[in-house]
Amino acid sequence: MKRSLRAIAAGAVLAASGLVAFTVQTVTASAAVTLNNSDVTANLWSWNWNSIAKACTDQLGPAGYGAVQVAPPAESVSLASSDNGAHPWWEIYQPVSYNLTSRFGTRAQFSTMVTTCHNAGVRVYADAVVNHTAGANNTLTTTYGGSTFSPTGYTYPAVPYTYDDFHHANDGYCSDDDAVIDDWNNVSEVQNCMLLSLSDLKTQSTTVRAKIAAYLNDLIGLGVDGFRVDAAKHVAKTDFAAILALLNKTTAENKTPYIAQEIFTGASNSELLPSAFTSNGDVLGFSYAMGLKTQFNNGTLGNLATIPSWSLDATSAQTAAMVTNHDLERDATTLRYMDGTKYTLANYFLLAYPYGKPFVYDGFAFSTSNTGQSPPADSSGFVTDTSCTSGAWQCITQSTGVKGMVGWHNATAATTTVSDFTTTNANVIGFHRGSLGWVGINNSSSASTATYTTGLADGVYCDVITGAATTSGCAGTSVTVSGGTASVTIPANSAVAIHVNAKSGAGNPTTSPTTTPTTTPTTTPTTAPTTSTPTTSPTSNPATVAATFNEYATTAYGTNVYVVGNVAALGSWNTANAVALSASSYPVWSGTVNLPANTAIEYKYIKKDAAGNVTWETNANRTASTGTAAVTYDDTWNVAVDAAVNFSVTASAATGTGVYVIGSIAALGSWAPASAIPLTASGTTWRRAVAVPQSTSFEYKYIKKDAAGNVTWESGSNRTYTTGTALTYSTSDTWK
Repeated sequence: MKRSLRAIAAGAVLAASGLVAFTVQTVTASAAVTLNNSDVTANLWSWNWNSIAKACTDQLGPAGYGAVQVAPPAESVSLASSDNGAHPWWEIYQPVSYNLTSRFGTRAQFSTMVTTCHNAGVRVYADAVVNHTAGANNTLTTTYGGSTFSPTGYTYPAVPYTYDDFHHANDGYCSDDDAVIDDWNNVSEVQNCMLLSLSDLKTQSTTVRAKIAAYLNDLIGLGVDGFRVDAAKHVAKTDFAAILALLNKTTAENKTPYIAQEIFTGASNSELLPSAFTSNGDVLGFSYAMGLKTQFNNGTLGNLATIPSWSLDATSAQTAAMVTNHDLERDATTLRYMDGTKYTLANYFLLAYPYGKPFVYDGFAFSTSNTGQSPPADSSGFVTDTSCTSGAWQCITQSTGVKGMVGWHNATAATTTVSDFTTTNANVIGFHRGSLGWVGINNSSSASTATYTTGLADGVYCDVITGAATTSGCAGTSVTVSGGTASVTIPANSAVAIHVNAKSGAGNPTTSPTTTPTTTPTTTPTTAPTTSTPTTSPTSNPATVAATFNEYATTAYGTNVYVVGNVAALGSWNTANAVALSASSYPVWSGTVNLPANTAIEYKYIKKDAAGNVTWETNANRTASTGTAAVTYDDTWNVAVDAAVNFSVTASAATGTGVYVIGSIAALGSWAPASAIPLTASGTTWRRAVAVPQSTSFEYKYIKKDAAGNVTWESGSNRTYTTGTALTYSTSDTWK
């Protein structure tokens, strides 16, 4: 708990009012139908709520981030002066109430931020301070929301907490004369005494547990999807388990909230090691972060091939992996933004190697002579909007290379196998993840050229470090794979990364909206119960026709969509031989199969997760008849009979910019830009047939997404359309 060494300063005095007790709120948040299929989290530490909402919409959602971690939202002390100057960053780890007025914004702004991030496909994890309240030795009682408290009297009326809700010296729990932790290997002392004078909550008390759970449930009701739990090492495991048992399911996905616990490494007592706490959730990967610094600083990237030989804190499945966080970067125990390209390359590796759930960190610039200084803020301490061009903020999560590697991570998630790990020299490595992606990292001052086994099918791929695929090629460097290998030049202090969903000319720009639709999106998640394997027998025909399958289907992380049917080309109902569809136009999964001509076929779509579990559509077998010409089937998961709406819009678009259709129903993305349907260009006309349920009224619009991650909505009111019982409909629109 390095930050706490600085968190005991004093300042000026303010008389406060407004003794409103904390109560559970009943408001719940709405969310997009589809949250991004990713376990990558952007840790936007100390960004205010408005800036996080903008980042979700403009950057994180389109790039494929699965979540954003935000700073503690509870009301805290407000220190006009301290040993670190006015309003040091560590104020936020000294809560005085569970009200949501903080230096980052109001309750309403927090709620709006969560909903905005959900609508961009991004979950929200909140930093939760549950071990303690503001320090008992505070001489200031100024707060951001106006709540009063008595640090020496251990009273926090806005919660309310009173003296008996805290641990005290020699009270039967804390056997220490000053009630402050002195022996960091004594379990009772570490978990029942004060962490450097921060008032330690008596979490053995059912009353205290209920108040902590009420606070967390309030956040869950606003849409929060999980928590980074501050100082979790200092809460007894059984106490925290009892608190977790009181928590509600999340509003967006009806799941148990995600938990990432801060358990600092280094204890000699096995009961205080990170691995001892994994029954309550994941743990932060401190040892992993420190190990990355060692290898990148020592020029021994070849050692990264055997990460499990390091002293890791927990298994991959139990680790929130990181390069750094706000504590570690200030103590220089890990790489940090000041380390330049080494820091950037370590983040690429974090996203490439299959260890843990990656947390990519962005805080604010600080002076090494005053590591406790405030984030950019006004004179009252309220944090100002983030600017990624001012130099005052770190914004690696928005860089082309990191966003490209988020896409790479997501594209390769189906396999955790690292193959053909090649150490070109001590500072240059390359490896691939099955047949899904290859990456090379050069941590040296000279360019390196070598031939690598990529695992990829032959073709021309786009290096996602330098730019995404465009409709005409690649925004950055192209890499040609021939015979499964590629001769690659990795620039000095840089990287090259290619994956199956970033082929030259594939044209899948990522984005996020700048204008909201004129209707409130509705959310109707689809279900996918299993069904028994169909029993029809295959037919055959020596002549074939090309059949393109387009299936609108949202998926969970690590799950892919396949088509299977009654003919050999579709696996003869054997799910092991089902045809994998590409997610390059997600949420539309597409693939082309040569089917027998002049043949009646039956088929269905299935989903397979990373463990190989299969989920069938619940509707009856789909039927179709091929002729002698190429055919296209536009379908929607679990919708038995669709109407194909041929959307057509005349719109001009710059090179690298795509046009999409988006609307109020699930088949059109439910107003979530990340789930909008990409259209295909023919000159200035953009078209695509989209499977839409019959006899359905909906609203829709067109949007543009460019390669830089910007979204432009067409102006004016939403368009409206109604399907009937026919099978085909068409629109003829002009961008407005």
